[in-house]
Amino acid sequence: MISKPVLLPVHLDPEPAEAFTVQLGHLRRLTEHLVDWAPPAHIDRPVPEGISAVVVPDLNGRAYRMVDSFRRITVPILLITSEFGTVSMWDWEIRDHLRRRGVTTVAPTSLQECEDVCRALATAKVLASSTMLAYQDDLGAGMQPDIFKRFYWWEDECVRDMERQFGVKVERRSYRELVARANAVPDARVQETRRRIAGSVPMAGLSPCAQSDALRLYLALSDEVDETGDVVATGINCLNESATSTTTPCLAFDLLFEERGLLWGCEADLTSMLTETIVHRSLGVPVMMTNLYPFLMGRAALEHEGIPYFPEVEGRPEDHVLVAHCGYFGEVPQSCASEWACRPPVLAIVDENAHAIDARLPEGPTTLVKIASDMRTLTVASAELTGYVQYENSDCLNGGVLRVEDGYRFVESIPSHHTVLATGDLARRTELVAGVMGLAVEHI
Repeated sequence: MISKPVLLPVHLDPEPAEAFTVQLGHLRRLTEHLVDWAPPAHIDRPVPEGISAVVVPDLNGRAYRMVDSFRRITVPILLITSEFGTVSMWDWEIRDHLRRRGVTTVAPTSLQECEDVCRALATAKVLASSTMLAYQDDLGAGMQPDIFKRFYWWEDECVRDMERQFGVKVERRSYRELVARANAVPDARVQETRRRIAGSVPMAGLSPCAQSDALRLYLALSDEVDETGDVVATGINCLNESATSTTTPCLAFDLLFEERGLLWGCEADLTSMLTETIVHRSLGVPVMMTNLYPFLMGRAALEHEGIPYFPEVEGRPEDHVLVAHCGYFGEVPQSCASEWACRPPVLAIVDENAHAIDARLPEGPTTLVKIASDMRTLTVASAELTGYVQYENSDCLNGGVLRVEDGYRFVESIPSHHTVLATGDLARRTELVAGVMGLAVEHI
C-alpha cells in the first residue's frame, strides 16, 4: 500500500523570492520519491483540502509579523530551509519566536529526519484509509480468563479512539470462521506453498502435520487480506482462544510481514498493531512485540514464566527487564532477526500441534514504544538489549534482557505488559514522527 503525502510550499513574501524558488528545487529533488508537491502558495491563502503538511522553504524577518498567519494553519508546519533537507541554524530565532507564541513547527536536523517526517505523513494518510482485522469470538472466556479479561485493546472505547484519532477502521471477525476456512484450504495449495518456502523458512522440529496446519492458516488469512483490501495489520486472539485451532498464527504473521509488510498483533492486540504500524512505516526499522517482566516485579514475574530467578546482570538489577513471549523472545520477523527458527510450542495452553518463533534481535541500543490508551501519546523508553537467557523446562527457553534508564520510573509509567521493540536508539526520531502525527511523547 503506497500513498504519498501532499506537501504545500508556502512563501512569506508577496511573490516567491529567488531563495524560495531555489530551496524548493532542492526539496523537490531530495523528496521526490517520498512526497507529491502542490503548487506554491502565499502563507495567507487557505490550505487546500488533501494537503498533508505545509512546508516553509524560506524563512525571513517577515515571520515575526506573521504569527497569526502561522496560527491559522491546521496541518503540520515543516521548516526545511537548507539545501541538505534540514532547518538552517539561522532560523532558530524565528522558530523560537513562533514556538513561544503557540505555533508548533517541525524542523529536521538531518536528511534522515526529513525522510522520517515524510514517511510519517504517509503513514498517517495510509491509516486514515486502511483497515485492521481482529479475529476473536469469546474475549476473555477461554484460556487464562483471569488474565485476558483485563485488556484495554478489546474494549469498544479503544476501537472508537483509534478510529477517531487515526481514521483507521477496525473489523472484528470470527476466529472460528477463519479456522474453518483454513481447514478447507486444498492440500495442493499447502504443498505448493511448502515448496515455495522450502530452505528459506527454518521449521526446526515441526511435524509435517504442524507445518501444514500453520500454512493453511497463513493461506486463509492471506485470502481474507486480499478480499478486504487496504489492510495494514491483522491480529488473532490466539492464546486466550487457543482451543479454537490446532495451530498458532506465528508463521502466518511472519510470512505476511515478509511478503506484504503487513503488521500483526498477538492476542489481537490493536494497540501493538497500531504502534508497529507507526514505527515501522515511519522509520523503516525492525520491530517486534513481546511481554515485559521487570526484575522489580519479583515473584509475580518469575512464577508466570516458570523460572526460579532472574539472571545475573551488570549494574542495578532493578533497572533490568526480562522480555519473553510464548516461550521465547517474541514475535520477531525473520528479516529483522539475527537468529530465527520456527519451533514446536512451549506454552501448555496451546495445542501440541502448534508452533512458536524462536528468534533474536541484534544486541545493543533498543527502543521500547507503545501507544497509550488516550491514543494521543507515544510512550518511549531507551534501553540496551544486553543479551539472552535460557531456562530449561520453563516458559522462557530463550528470553532477552533489557537495561532501562530507571526501573522504578519504568514500571510506574509503562502502559502495557505488551510492548513494541525497535532496533536502535530512536528517541529523537520517534519524537519527530509523533510531532507530525499530532501525538505527544512521554519518555519513561
